[in-house]
Amino acid sequence: MKAAFRLIFQLLALAAALAAQAPAQAQTWPSKPVRLVASFPPGTPGDVIARLIQPALQAAWKQPVVVDNKPGAGGNVAAGEVAQAKDDHTLLVGPDTVLTINPHLYRKLGFDPRQSLKPVTYFASFNQMLVCNPATGVNTLAKFTQLPPTNTYASGGPGTPSHMAMEMLLAATGTKQTHIPYRGPGLAAQDVLAGHVGCGFIVSSVVLPHVQSHRLQAVAVSSKERSVLLPAVPTVAESGHAGFDATFFETLMAPASLPAAIAEKIQHDVRTALTTPAMRARLAEMDLRVEGSTPQESEKRSREDFAKWGIVARQTQLQLD
Repeated sequence: MKAAFRLIFQLLALAAALAAQAPAQAQTWPSKPVRLVASFPPGTPGDVIARLIQPALQAAWKQPVVVDNKPGAGGNVAAGEVAQAKDDHTLLVGPDTVLTINPHLYRKLGFDPRQSLKPVTYFASFNQMLVCNPATGVNTLAKFTQLPPTNTYASGGPGTPSHMAMEMLLAATGTKQTHIPYRGPGLAAQDVLAGHVGCGFIVSSVVLPHVQSHRLQAVAVSSKERSVLLPAVPTVAESGHAGFDATFFETLMAPASLPAAIAEKIQHDVRTALTTPAMRARLAEMDLRVEGSTPQESEKRSREDFAKWGIVARQTQLQLD
């Protein structure tokens, strides 16, 4: 009996020591420069957000914060590097698709994103905007669905938000289009502008200036709500496909080994940087809605969207090995 009590006492003491250690870890973090590995090229929403909050994070953390772009393979290049990081000072910036879509599409990654990475916070939500070159004559979703299967559409790359939003749309409308992938949404938009490709479901912050200048025709947005910057453009759901929602999130992720106390500290400091009136206004100009979700909220949404995009991947039989 005494041995049992002694064991219980030892376990309680160990638990208390670990509980005390967690806040201490958060208080001393960061102890060296922090690297934000961006999974898409400069100028994409996640990269822009990281660079906008960089000064505030440096001030809060009293350490340099470096943004390092490592685009490729739908975010998997950067994700793989962060997943294998050996310290708590290397974080991943990119769309939530790294955790919600890529595991369904890529079978030979060499790492399991959902086991080796975890979301720390969602920076902001964003949508895709279905745009067409004016020469196509497409200005409504009904007209888009009447295009022949030979019509081409541009995306920012296989498995990216623009690709998956379009695949969800094609499945919902029972239509087919020919996919032309690019290395990032900027290049995709340029070829739709030039008329080399008919249409594209491209992140709204990239195509917004071209829509406003009437060089591209906006047809619909992918999220549940209309864009506050282009309120006349309907959602896909409003255009006859109730329940359609392809909302995405620019996300801060970390190696799964990151202690919870440090994750909470990072989320708190990021949210503080994101929610100033000036930052909200700057992101709103790019059609980005500030989130700043907790690690727990982010993990819950990630699980839900992983299930949703799994259905799309199975319906379309997409494989990107």
